[in-house]
Order: sequence, then C-alpha cells, then structure tokens
Amino acid sequence: MNTDITPEQLTTKMRNSALGSLARREHSCYELRHKLLHKFSDPQRTEETIAWVSELGYLNDERFAGMFVRSSIGKGRGPERISRELQQKGVASTVIADALAENETDWVSLAEEILSRKFPHPVQDYKDKAKRMRFLQYRGFSMAHIGELM
Repeated sequence: MNTDITPEQLTTKMRNSALGSLARREHSCYELRHKLLHKFSDPQRTEETIAWVSELGYLNDERFAGMFVRSSIGKGRGPERISRELQQKGVASTVIADALAENETDWVSLAEEILSRKFPHPVQDYKDKAKRMRFLQYRGFSMAHIGELM
C-alpha cells in the first residue's frame, strides 16, 4: 500500500472496498472484517468501516444467515452442515438458530429428495445402506433425520 495516502483517502478506499464486496454478495460481519484487515491492515479504520456499512443497513448478520440458509437448502444441505458453515463465517449461534427456525423446512423430506437423486435404486444390502447414511451425514443431516428416513 502507498505510504503517501492521507487518512481520509484510506477511509474512502476502505469504504469503497467494503461496498464493493457487499455489492457482489452478502457477507457476515466477521467475513468483511477479515477481508478489510487482510487488505488494509488497519484495525481501527476497519471497525469504523464495519460500523458505517452496518449503520447504512448494508451489513447485517441476520439477513446474511437467512439468505445463507435458503441458499444452502436449495443446494441440499442439512441443518447441521448449515449451522457449522455459518459458525465458520463468524455468525452467532443465536442468529443461526433463528435463521434455521424461520425456515420451515421438512428436513426428512429434503434428505429423502437428495438421497433419491444420488441413489435412484433401492437399498441392496447393509453396506449400501451405510454408504447412504454416510452421504446424508456429510450433507449435514442429523442421525435423527437419517434414522427416520431409513
């Protein structure tokens, strides 16, 4: 980074970078903070920028979590995987729980749909059943959902 930059110019660059990132896709506060710190290495201005875009309503973890949950369900992911991925993105567990609760998904039906796409034939033996169960676990479905389906 150029050392001849004024504090006002740095603030403007950081704000433009934050807005550009948010224009491309939703981010969690944690993700955007990490991006800005990596790019600019200025913790104080990063926090000011995060507060600024939050006040404008462009950065919102609740909205991000809701959109992420809907998108993940569309991709065939279960609640455990969605929750784990949101935790990795720095979203609070209460926000995750609310986002999952708002989305009234029948997880067993979703698991059944995903399973029938991947495995169109009926279960052959125990080894085949175990393979299907591992597949659903990888996708993020709980053992309760898998047990109900199997």
